[in-house]
Parts: sequence; C-alpha cells; structure tokens
Amino acid sequence: MTTSQPDPSQPSGPTGERATPDALLHARSDGEVSPEDVVLASGKDITEHNLDWARRKLAAEGPAALDKLLP
Repeated sequence: MTTSQPDPSQPSGPTGERATPDALLHARSDGEVSPEDVVLASGKDITEHNLDWARRKLAAEGPAALDKLLP
C-alpha cells in the first residue's frame, strides 16, 4: 500500500494557503527588544509582574532572550 504525499504545488490550508516554512518565521529585527516583546513572545499577558520578569530576563540574557522564546 502506498501513502500519498500532498502536492506541494497545491494549496493545503482551509483558506487555500500553505504553511510558512520555519526559516521565514524568524523575523526579529536588529532593533531594540522591549520587555513587552519578551512577554508577548512567551505567550503571557502584559502585566506588571510579567514585565518585571521580562526585564530581569533581558538584563540577564540580552536580546537573545527573545530568540530563545521564538520557534
């Protein structure tokens, strides 16, 4: 029995869109990373508690803190 593979030239999503390759999803700019960026990338709500956590994370890891949270 053979298994069929999806045709990469055909749309595959419910809206006719294909998934974006991982290599294109990494879109962080070379600009400054804010605590809000880190909180949002972690999937948390922007609260003062989470912003304090993000500030500490940025102080310890620098902009790489955001890279570690992104896929």
